[in-house]
Amino acid sequence: MELACLDLEGVLIPEIWIEFAERTGIDELRATTRDIPVYDTLMKQRLRLLAENNLGLADIQAVIAELSPLPGAAEFLDWLREHFQVIILSDTFYEFALPLMRQLGYPTLFCHRLKVDDKGMVVDYELRQKDPKRQSVIALHSLYYRVIAAGDSYNDTTMLAEADAGILFMAPQNVIEEFPHFPAVHSYQDLKAAFASASERSIIV
Repeated sequence: MELACLDLEGVLIPEIWIEFAERTGIDELRATTRDIPVYDTLMKQRLRLLAENNLGLADIQAVIAELSPLPGAAEFLDWLREHFQVIILSDTFYEFALPLMRQLGYPTLFCHRLKVDDKGMVVDYELRQKDPKRQSVIALHSLYYRVIAAGDSYNDTTMLAEADAGILFMAPQNVIEEFPHFPAVHSYQDLKAAFASASERSIIV
C-alpha cells in the first residue's frame, strides 16, 4: 500500500506568517522554515515579535480568514486522493488551519497547538512530538505503508529522507542546493508526474 504525505504551507496554502507580516508591516515575521532551519528558534522569534507588537491569536486568524489555497492546489489534492491515501504533515497549528482545511475538503492533518492566555495572546506552542514529520513516516512504515512525501522547506527534509521517495516542491534555491538528492519540481503538473514516477503502480497523469 502506498500513501502520500504533504507539507501544507508553501505546498497547498500560502505561508501564513508571510501573509501576516505583509498585513502588519513587521518584516521579521516573514521568516519561515525556508530561512531558519531550527523550528524552536523560529517560533521563539515569532512569539517575541507578537508580544512586542501586542498582537494576539485573533489578529492572525483575521488574516487567515481572508486567505485561499494556492492556485491549483485543490485540484492537485483531488487528483492525489484519487490515487493515494493522503496525510498532511505540517508545522502549522490547528488554531490556524481550520478555515483553509475547509477549502481543501478537510484532508487529514497532523500538526501542533498553540498556548493562548485568557487575553488571547499567544504565549507558547506545543509540538505534537519532536521531529514530527519524520516520526509520522516512521509510524506509517511500521504499518507497512510505502510513503511518498513532498515538501518545500528545511523542516521537511527529514520527512523526505525517511520516506521511500521524497520530492521538493517549489522549494527555494538554498534548500534545493543543500539537498540535491531530492528531485525538485515547481508546478502541480510536474508534482503529479513526480508522484506517478515514484509510485510502484502505473498512474496516468
